[in-house]
Amino acid sequence: MPRVGEAAAPISGAISGRWLFALIASQLGLHSAMAGLRMSSPLLVLRDGRGEWAVGVLMSLFALAPVLLAMHAGRLVDRRGYHRPVRAAVGLTLIGVGIAMLGTFVHGWLQFVLLAVAASLTGAGTNLSLIAVQRTAGHWASDSVQRVRVFSWLGLAPSMSNVVGPVVAGFLIDGAGFRAAFAVMLCLPLLSWYAAQRVPPSPPVARAGGTGTAWDLLDLPGLKRLMGVNLLLSACWDVHTFAVPVLGYERGFSASTIGLVLGSFTLSVTAVRLAIPALAHRMREVTVLRGAMLGTALVFAAYPFATNPWVMGALAMLLGLTLGCVQPMIMSGLHQLAPVSRHGEAIALRSIVINLSSTTLPLLFGMAGAAVGASALFWGVGVATAAGSWPAKRLRISS
Repeated sequence: MPRVGEAAAPISGAISGRWLFALIASQLGLHSAMAGLRMSSPLLVLRDGRGEWAVGVLMSLFALAPVLLAMHAGRLVDRRGYHRPVRAAVGLTLIGVGIAMLGTFVHGWLQFVLLAVAASLTGAGTNLSLIAVQRTAGHWASDSVQRVRVFSWLGLAPSMSNVVGPVVAGFLIDGAGFRAAFAVMLCLPLLSWYAAQRVPPSPPVARAGGTGTAWDLLDLPGLKRLMGVNLLLSACWDVHTFAVPVLGYERGFSASTIGLVLGSFTLSVTAVRLAIPALAHRMREVTVLRGAMLGTALVFAAYPFATNPWVMGALAMLLGLTLGCVQPMIMSGLHQLAPVSRHGEAIALRSIVINLSSTTLPLLFGMAGAAVGASALFWGVGVATAAGSWPAKRLRISS
């Protein structure tokens, strides 16, 4: 097993496969803890008598700290590599979940404030680690086909985490309460700390052409359009994460049932990402992204008509098929369009765009859900995504 002092190399062969496995495992614990907290916190505030606006605030806070810290994290990763930001990410997540556990001992506004702080810290920790992982993996790949394959494997971490976190938390909430669920979530970041020790550092990359600013990256040909496509598809992910607990609560589903619906979505995402490496040489990024946008719009049109958990779970699996193929294509395109010395910044810029929408959209979702219902959210975002597939056709990503 490679140790921290060894130099990184392109992925090929069994040893580099173990490095990739270590990267996946290092993200798994952190993202599982965040996903479990993100599913259970809204249920806790709903149980405490607060409305959909409170759910929207909490969901937004999971993305607010990443918006504020992402560019600093990207530059840090470009300068220092992988391990320092991952250690910081583990610390932030441990503190955040610990604060959430304290929230189970109190009620009212103090509980809501503690959950809000926990959401901010765990969101920051997960995003910090993700930037380091994605930049490291991108430097290991040697061409666009290999990048798609690498990011497909790497995408298993968040998709598996979104099964482990919500499903485990849901069953623990039903069986033993919120406190037990948060206690288990508190153990998961230790897996990331252990796995990170097995990841060798990426070598530094010399930066040419001055420093520039983060927003200069948007002037690169094609990058702004790629970010726009990513923004729309990220909004689809956000509305699904927000609206499923709300719909499930309105229809009287248990916490474990809601967790299983969310878990079926991420199991489908996992299946897609397992299949992509074998098909990567036949896939064109733009074609896949447009197909994902149209398929997502169709699923969103049908989602509000799901009146029982089996139908909702089936639609969640279909949605996983469309959204699961997005991240490898976006990341492959991003690494082709951005200079190699600024990959960390480019990933951070993508993170800012996504998390800024994840900060503001749940607030809008909460207000809109209170005014017109969760069903209208699915239809509105679905229409916007379908419309966005047309300008996406003009996206140019060289292979």
